[in-house]
Amino acid sequence: MNRRQSLRLIAGGAVFAATPLTAWTALAQTAPSGPFQVPPLGYGFDALEPHIDAQTMMIHHDKHHAAYVAKLNELTQQFHDLGTIPIEKLLADPSPVPLQIRTAVQNNLGGHWNHSFFWDLMTPGGAKAPAAELKAAIDGEFGDTEKMKDAMNKMAGDRFGSGWAWLVVTKDNKLDIVSTANQDTPIALGGRPVIGVDVWEHAYYLKYQNRRADYLKAWWNTVNWDKATANFKKVKV
Repeated sequence: MNRRQSLRLIAGGAVFAATPLTAWTALAQTAPSGPFQVPPLGYGFDALEPHIDAQTMMIHHDKHHAAYVAKLNELTQQFHDLGTIPIEKLLADPSPVPLQIRTAVQNNLGGHWNHSFFWDLMTPGGAKAPAAELKAAIDGEFGDTEKMKDAMNKMAGDRFGSGWAWLVVTKDNKLDIVSTANQDTPIALGGRPVIGVDVWEHAYYLKYQNRRADYLKAWWNTVNWDKATANFKKVKV
């Protein structure tokens, strides 16, 4: 999915801005058949208000994410192992994928993985600040949590066009901040994600328009630090 298609979806959603949230829920896209499925959001579209508006969450989850999943299920017709090889394994090494569809698989598999990670990270509830091992690692690498946020916001703000910014554990087992274009993931570079923020325009444009910096500042209020800590423990060697 390119930037023009993303903006088309946003514009289409804006037409129905007055539609009640319950109606949007009833109209949620049915998961396409195949080995890939859009994971349930697990919370209401409005659960992250006022930081992320309900309509953006509905379009983002039920339209954008679903589009990546639908394409993956379509691609399994050309590469049957796509639904059986672990996602992270293929993201790290896409060589088993036939060359003629490799880029399409990488783009859509990355979009599926990135968004699944993103929804889970923003699950309402949980700690509002890092603690224990993760806090110690952040303080040791960046000085404190606020400095880490500033560095990540700058990385995300400087991303030209669409993409993501990530707090990752590197190959040498240290924390670092990286940015990836479009739906690329840091997994291909050996990074193991702890936190990731989506800076595609569809993630924020309805509420923040061109004010990406405002979105990034507000977005930290949605981070569930218990989830971030669990990610850190999972990838820390």
